[in-house]
Amino acid sequence: MKAKKLLFVSLFINTLYMLPLQAQDWANLAYFSEANAALSASGKTGPRVIFMGNSITKGWPEFVPAFWDNPAYINRGISGQTTPQMLVRFRADVLAHRPDVVVLLAGTNDIAGNTGPMTLEETFGHLQSMAALARLQGAEVVLSAVLPVYDYAWKPGLAPAQKIVRLNGMLRSLAEKEGYGYIDYHSAMADERMGLKPELTYDGVHPNEAGYRVMGPLAEAEIVKALAKK
Repeated sequence: MKAKKLLFVSLFINTLYMLPLQAQDWANLAYFSEANAALSASGKTGPRVIFMGNSITKGWPEFVPAFWDNPAYINRGISGQTTPQMLVRFRADVLAHRPDVVVLLAGTNDIAGNTGPMTLEETFGHLQSMAALARLQGAEVVLSAVLPVYDYAWKPGLAPAQKIVRLNGMLRSLAEKEGYGYIDYHSAMADERMGLKPELTYDGVHPNEAGYRVMGPLAEAEIVKALAKK
C-alpha cells in the first residue's frame, strides 16, 4: 500500500512538471516577449496602432498580408484568448509601446467559454477596463464589434448569435458615451441567422480572405479618424 501511495505521488508530481508552459503562463505573456523587446529597442518613430485580439486578429496577416504593410500597424493577437487574459497582458503587449491608437477586437471566446463561464457584463467590463487604461495613457481607442457566430464548432449548442448582438450593443453604447471609435463588422458580415455569411468564413467563426477584405476598409476608416484626433 505504501509503495502504491509513493507511486501515485511520483506520477502526480511528474504530471505537474509535464504541464505545458501555457498552463503556467495563463495570459501567455511569453508569447510576444521577444517581439516586445525588439519593438522597444527599435527606436521606431511614427504613429503606432496596436491591434489587441484573439485568433481573428492573429490570423489577419496570413490572409491579407498587404493590410499589414502599414508600418504603424502592430498585431498583438493570440489564438483562443479571452478578455481577462488580454487584460492581464495589456500593459506588456500594448501600453508599454505608447500606442497612438488601440484597436480592441475580443469577446467571442468569452462567449464560447474558452476559460470558463463568463457573463456578458464581465466580458464588457474587461473591454471597458482596457479601453480606459489606453485612454488614460493618451491613446485613442477603437472598439470593434464581435463578428457574428451562429454556432461554435468546438463547443456547439451555446446559441451565441444573440449574445453577440447584445454585447455589441453594449460596446456601441460605450463608444458613443466615451467618444471611442467603433467598427461595425457585425452589420457588414452577418447573414439572416446572425451568423457569418458563408462566403466570408471557412468555419463559421473565423474570416477567410474575403472576410478580411470586408474588415480592412472598415478598420482603416476608423483608424484614420482616430489618428486625426492626435
